[in-house]
Amino acid sequence: MDYIYIIVPIILLFLAGIRIVRPTQKGLIERLGKYRKLAHPGFHWIIPVIDRLFYVNITEQMIDAEPQEIITNDNLNASVDAQVYFRVKSDEDSVKGSAYDVNNYQLQIVNLARTTLRNIIGTLTLKSANSERGKINTELHETLHQETKSWGIEIIRTELKQIDPPRDVQETMNKVVKAENEKIAAIDSATAAETVADGIKRAKIKEAEGFKRAKVLHAEGEAEAIKLVNEAADRYFIGNAQLLRKLEAMEMSLKSNSKIVIPTGSQVVNLIGEMAGIVPLNGITK
Repeated sequence: MDYIYIIVPIILLFLAGIRIVRPTQKGLIERLGKYRKLAHPGFHWIIPVIDRLFYVNITEQMIDAEPQEIITNDNLNASVDAQVYFRVKSDEDSVKGSAYDVNNYQLQIVNLARTTLRNIIGTLTLKSANSERGKINTELHETLHQETKSWGIEIIRTELKQIDPPRDVQETMNKVVKAENEKIAAIDSATAAETVADGIKRAKIKEAEGFKRAKVLHAEGEAEAIKLVNEAADRYFIGNAQLLRKLEAMEMSLKSNSKIVIPTGSQVVNLIGEMAGIVPLNGITK
């Protein structure tokens, strides 16, 4: 039974030294405070008390640089926030660098990002800062990449989360945007009204042109009718010239109270009868 007192402590010692490294991690094994080796994902056993294993996350991580007030080049206090995406590189030197070359790399990245944003945005106006977000992201990424590569950190990307102007400036900008929208709406309404007016104008022009055309056609019809009447008059006038001469002679005689003799059945008698609505007598009329 004495061997139990030996086996049990050995089992407990073995169990106490078991360490499991997950696929998303790498481990740093130290012995008596000195780096010994890199622990890859899987099962590991260390000597309790003598050895220690530190876990390092090698997956992509995100930290927020936290909102801060930055004075822009046009002396406005803008509230700026950004997010930084990074990871610890998985090779041994990088894992060691993240643990031994920098104290709390996450906090250091936040402070470095905030300082870099102040330097970049401090040279820009509020308007240009909002319109050049891509440029700010690029400069922030390049600065962080250069400063953190000795820590074994890879900066994957940076995202400018917000650039908010002071409240009073924001209200003014909202009023400007509202006024601009109202202006556009007014222009659209005026354009629509102009289009309607133009349509009415063209309709009236078409109506006037139609009325004018009708008048022209009516006048042309009357002219054609007069032409036909004139042609008929010319035709009948030429055929009855002698009769007309007799009527003229009779008119002159009547004016001078002279007596004339007109034979019965004469065309002159018939014409006078038709004009007076009487029937001529048989014989000689005086």
